[in-house]
Amino acid sequence: MRSKRYDMSSMARTALVTGGSRGIGAAIALRLAQDGADVAITYVQDEAAAQAVVHKIEATGRRGLALRADASDASAPGAAVGRAADHWGRLDILVNNAGVGVLGPIEGLSADDVDRVLDVNVRAVFLASQAAAARMERGGRIVSIGSCMAQHVPGPGGTLYAMSKSALTGLTKALARELGSRGITANLVLPGPIDTDMNPADGPYADAQRADTALDRFGSAEEVASLVAYLASEEAGYVTGTEVSVDGGHAA
Repeated sequence: MRSKRYDMSSMARTALVTGGSRGIGAAIALRLAQDGADVAITYVQDEAAAQAVVHKIEATGRRGLALRADASDASAPGAAVGRAADHWGRLDILVNNAGVGVLGPIEGLSADDVDRVLDVNVRAVFLASQAAAARMERGGRIVSIGSCMAQHVPGPGGTLYAMSKSALTGLTKALARELGSRGITANLVLPGPIDTDMNPADGPYADAQRADTALDRFGSAEEVASLVAYLASEEAGYVTGTEVSVDGGHAA
């Protein structure tokens, strides 16, 4: 069954999806384009993959743009937002999708590991949201991609990653309060195990992850993208400051 589309073309909506060259980010970028938005994506190294996503965006009839931006660089998130807004002449939707995961026993994590994860998963999200808030007009949308591990950690080894993703809850709620008077919403999406090249449904750790869900399966990147598309749409104008799970019952 084809999922519902949210028409953004009549509103000339523009979007930036960080980490949009593959996986969940690429699916979100394509879905927003299919719904009528012009979409910029960021990537770190794989320019060919980023351009392939841009070509898919343009095949929908919308405009696409690939921007190189390393989220671990403090100057990059705000600069990427500014470049996208300048290119489109406006910015209506920011999807904070870029992230990294470092898993392992807490005693084995280094200070460099902590810095890297917090720089990408927390600081970059704050700085991109800060820059977007300065450029968005009424009706803007900020959607951040968290993790099911912010609600339920099924086993050891996830302290650093879970902490970084849990920080987005406070940020999202505070953004909703701060930006609500301007009609800008902020929401957090919490995916469960999702079938991507980084975490394939047939990978070595897949069985345990699948067993942690109520539906006994991995989700698809397109299922996450569908939820993001709703939160980015006009129909979600009264939804803000909330966490929405798309996790197959991982936290049930």
